[in-house]
Amino acid sequence: EAGISMALGAFLAGLLLADSEYRHELESQIEPFKGLLLGLFFISVGMGANLRLLLEMPLVLLGMTVLLIAVKLLLLIGVGRIAGGLNSASALRLGMVLAAGGEFAFVVFKLGKDQGLFDTLTYDLLLMTITLSMALTPLLMIGCARALKRPQPAREVPEQYKQIDAGTPRVVIVGMGRMGQIVARILRAQKIPFVALETSVDTIELTRMFEQVPVFYGDPSRTEVLHAAKVDEAEYVIITIDDPEAATRTAERVKRLYPHLKVIARARNRQHVHKLVDVGAEPIRETFHSSLEMSRRALVGLGLTEAQAADRIARFTEHDEQVLEAQGHVRDDRAKVMQTAKEARVELERLFASDED
Repeated sequence: EAGISMALGAFLAGLLLADSEYRHELESQIEPFKGLLLGLFFISVGMGANLRLLLEMPLVLLGMTVLLIAVKLLLLIGVGRIAGGLNSASALRLGMVLAAGGEFAFVVFKLGKDQGLFDTLTYDLLLMTITLSMALTPLLMIGCARALKRPQPAREVPEQYKQIDAGTPRVVIVGMGRMGQIVARILRAQKIPFVALETSVDTIELTRMFEQVPVFYGDPSRTEVLHAAKVDEAEYVIITIDDPEAATRTAERVKRLYPHLKVIARARNRQHVHKLVDVGAEPIRETFHSSLEMSRRALVGLGLTEAQAADRIARFTEHDEQVLEAQGHVRDDRAKVMQTAKEARVELERLFASDED
């Protein structure tokens, strides 16, 4: 009745539903078809584009494309700097990402053509301009990244850092950041022999200066470095590096070369936990226990006794571990993961409600 096209109607309906309470359920239902629909959309755009214009009017097309990108780029940089308070580099990245024409332009131009606002040639020119601008976006992003990348001169590693004097370690620590330093201090206080590996010369210098621990330069992904650190003689390998992929690769290599070792690894998030479990490591979520302590103190401050707060935290910890294990079995199915999380929230509320009763 409003007189809008099916494409515009679908767009408006999507905007309304995206802000509704059912958006998560809708996303899970649409997810299996999203790739197919996106493919069909861009195939239809490509089939509707008049490629002969590239040969017949190349200068006009290139000029319009450059004009579109240049105008949007300057406007976006200005908006980012003035309204967004971004620095020059961030504003430039913003401009590069959004400088191309958007997919909604295809819908608008189709409406304009159907309503007789412009002829077929103008429509084809506009369509090709948007298409070319979208095709150029990856190239613009690559160029922007290279232009803004500041080359860091490789710092020479002193020879004394490369020579690993492992002794007879019971523990090998991989990574001497904040977590690694705490582990090292506790082990040293308990007089437990250990050796630490780090790939940052600055961190090695700082750690040796203040902590005076046996930390050496070495890439744990290299077999010869693990052998030099006498990993095969240790009982534990503790991985505290903050790069999830590197942590997973290191854990996988250590368990493959030394299956008898116990590997404890820092986990970034729940997905990282599942990957570490797959390679045989014991994951420790980096923010989990600090979050529990913050919650415990808040509960005590809000009126619960120490015993009640400790009981709630213990119940939540046990419950969350069970949910994490259950989600690990269905982690490749987003809809099932979301359903598991929903059921877990209800179950947790029921547990706490029974405690109050």
